[in-house]
Parts: sequence; C-alpha cells; structure tokens
Amino acid sequence: MGEKTSARPETYDLRGLICPLPVLKATKRLAGMMPGERLWLETTDPLAVIDIPAFCADQGHRLVETGAIDGGHRFLVERC
Repeated sequence: MGEKTSARPETYDLRGLICPLPVLKATKRLAGMMPGERLWLETTDPLAVIDIPAFCADQGHRLVETGAIDGGHRFLVERC
C-alpha cells in the first residue's frame, strides 16, 4: 500500500562527508520523500557502516540492502 517498488531509487552522493553529515543529510532528504520510496546512500565515511543502520533503526526506516563501493559503502533505505 503506497509502496513504490517499480520506481528506480535515486542515488544520494554523500561521499567525502564525515560524521555526522551523512546521517544529517539523509534525514533531511528522506523527510521529503513518501513512505515506501527508496533511496541509495553512497558514503565514504568508515563510520557510516555503523551510523546508517543505527539511524534506520532509530527512525523506523527499512535498511533494504548494503554493499561495498569503490572507497566506501552504499545503503538502500526505504522511507517508512
């Protein structure tokens, strides 16, 4: 219900930013999205592997997928 599974998620480039900026910027971007929409977050901050999952758990968003990218990580977050 209200879920946009067919839409391709956008990518939010947070590479080069350090804690707490990736989480702060992701918070603002996700706030402007509808529940069920998904967003890829790309980071190079080593702490993002701890911060992004904790942020999702704290805010009730769903962490759908994670993976390594060149020099960092990417996270697929579904806004709840």
